[in-house]
Amino acid sequence: QVQLVESGGGSVQTGGSLRLSCAASGYTYGSYYMGWFRQAPGKEREGVATIYTAGGSTYYADSVKGRFTISHDNAKNTLYLQMNSLKPEDTAMYYCAGDRRPKRTRDVLRPSTFAYWGQGTQVTVSS
Repeated sequence: QVQLVESGGGSVQTGGSLRLSCAASGYTYGSYYMGWFRQAPGKEREGVATIYTAGGSTYYADSVKGRFTISHDNAKNTLYLQMNSLKPEDTAMYYCAGDRRPKRTRDVLRPSTFAYWGQGTQVTVSS
């Protein structure tokens, strides 16, 4: 019964900012990995940033380090992705995902290890 709903996508120019939100419902008691993934047309889905909700550890793709920040509001059960200094190569459909299982460091940005997915929100960055 887990449900994830993304919002906050849109179109911006290079150098602009956006904040994505993911509202979660239906989770049972426990700790979760939550994250953001993106997929451009014709390309594989890739991990952008993830967070462990219990300990607060965060993980970022090299391509977004220093520009994006992931956070989680436990009281609101909402995941966020603050995106600054956006580039055209950031253009993609962005998906919120979650998983309750423990993960190896090498798996924390792999889409295949996440069980729950939202429908996505489009981010477009123009030159």
